[in-house]
Amino acid sequence: MKRLAFVLLPIVFACAAAGCSPRSGSSSASTISIAVIPKGTSHVFWQSIRAGAERAGKEVGAQIIWRGPIREDDRDSQVSEVEGFVSRGVSGIVLAPLDETALVGPVSDAKRRNIPVVIFDSGLKSDDYVSFVATDNVKGGALGGDRLAEALGHKGKVILLRYAEGHDSTAKREQGFLDAIRKHAGIEVVSSNQYVGADVEGAYKRAEAILSGYKKPDGGLSIDGIFTPNESSTFATLRVLQDNGWAGKVKFVGFDSSENMVKGLKDGVLDGLVVQDPVKMGYLGVKTIVAHIKGQPVEKRIDTGVHVVTPQNMKEPEMDKLLHPDLAK
Repeated sequence: MKRLAFVLLPIVFACAAAGCSPRSGSSSASTISIAVIPKGTSHVFWQSIRAGAERAGKEVGAQIIWRGPIREDDRDSQVSEVEGFVSRGVSGIVLAPLDETALVGPVSDAKRRNIPVVIFDSGLKSDDYVSFVATDNVKGGALGGDRLAEALGHKGKVILLRYAEGHDSTAKREQGFLDAIRKHAGIEVVSSNQYVGADVEGAYKRAEAILSGYKKPDGGLSIDGIFTPNESSTFATLRVLQDNGWAGKVKFVGFDSSENMVKGLKDGVLDGLVVQDPVKMGYLGVKTIVAHIKGQPVEKRIDTGVHVVTPQNMKEPEMDKLLHPDLAK
């Protein structure tokens, strides 16, 4: 490694003397290489993002490099991934920041190296990116709040089980939910400040502990409704309700989709799922960064849409497509 460093030093110094950067990020290279960095890699949501990104890569002739942390709370790992791709000199980066502040520095470094960045899914407290491709998360949370209110007949006690601190997307969903649910005078929010965390197993334990605090002497719950803001918190809470005999006895609206959650919707133990279009998000993230690299104008904000799926409308073609995206295409 030391020998390689010495070999590269003259090249770096020559480039610095010529006033160039280690990587221009332009489309002059024979192959456009795009690093797509999700918050995590295990959930269905991120697998759908990848499918969309790779589909776009094939269409535009770009090499898609998919890398990200396994866990959605591993900030250091994601920071390292971005820093590594900046050092490597990819053509562009498509990033879903798992922390709205921790990734500011690495994204700024990318910009200084003339490597453009498209942010997707979750926001960043910076303007050093060319476009933000995401769901309107405030609207998504509000749709969830209105759906829960509808399922409750506009009365009852509800709780919000938050995801994790520092995540722009879920924080906006949580705020949207609270803003909407509080417009329904007959509904009382009895808890809105408790986090279950990013890890499914950890979220299960925390959700069970929180819900057990509302357990009545007869074994039921003294609350009437629950809202969760993402796939892991929704799946974990669904399992808690099923394992404790509470499923179907409390109204429950979640966010995102997976096979188990779709089954919960079909079985009537989930009253609604707020669903995004992750395939579209990944697809537009790559299409947008490549368009920018090629010198084409792009929008600063691209909304990928959000819908509420219920047991009543889940078989409609548009909703069915969102619940069962074709990842093989």
